Amino acid sequence: MTPEQKKRIDEMPYEDMLRMWRFAPVGDPAFQGDDGVYFRDVMTTKRNADPVGAVQASKNIGWEK
Repeated sequence: MTPEQKKRIDEMPYEDMLRMWRFAPVGDPAFQGDDGVYFRDVMTTKRNADPVGAVQASKNIGWEK
């Protein structure tokens, strides 16, 4: 994983991360290997830092593309 990839993930708003997580096709490279582990860890940290905001982000996104 490159520093640029980490920076992009670190700077991504939680809602964008959740949208990507929710609607990515199965096997999306963003969620494979070290990249996937890092993405998951950062997303979890952001969710835990603002649980109310995370619920609102989920409602904003919905389940339909």
